[in-house]
Amino acid sequence: MSSTIAASDAATHRSPARRRLLEAATQLFYNEGIHSVGVDRIIEEAGVTRATMYKQFAGKEGLVLAYLEGEDQGLRALFAHASQASDDPEVLLDLVVAGIEQDIRDRHTRGCPFINAAAEYPDEGPVRELIADHREWFRETLRQLAAGAGLRDPEGVAASLVLLRDAALVGGYLDGQARVGPAFARTARDLIAAHKG
Repeated sequence: MSSTIAASDAATHRSPARRRLLEAATQLFYNEGIHSVGVDRIIEEAGVTRATMYKQFAGKEGLVLAYLEGEDQGLRALFAHASQASDDPEVLLDLVVAGIEQDIRDRHTRGCPFINAAAEYPDEGPVRELIADHREWFRETLRQLAAGAGLRDPEGVAASLVLLRDAALVGGYLDGQARVGPAFARTARDLIAAHKG
């Protein structure tokens, strides 16, 4: 790839129009559902032209993929932020539990964006591949932390934590974050404590 193309790609990814389109799509897709929101609505909310939209994204699916990539990066940032506070895997696990509890309460109040998207994209394709990759990264990262903390059955601990987070995000939407967030944190910490050597 030439430096000119690389510079052009970098400029496209930083463009204000792209940012506005992605912000509008993220809000609308998460709050109203992906299939219920048309491209015209996103264009109107972002205040750009149709030509600008198609210059920035390869249609609606390109926007959906960028939305989910942003959600993936947000969770990865949570882990990166926790790792700046400590390099002790046991401390990191607790920070991750606290971060997920806060996410349930403050940010993802309408369920998990990946579960929501999977419900709208039941067939194999790029969206389901991105979701599968995200979940595999999440599960493996938790497994590594559990192993580093010396927990018994780190793979089982990771699978259980993923399940708890899934349930808590859905439950928070249905039953209220104030009730579900603390229950998630308590259950996750009990699980971790039960697997200590």
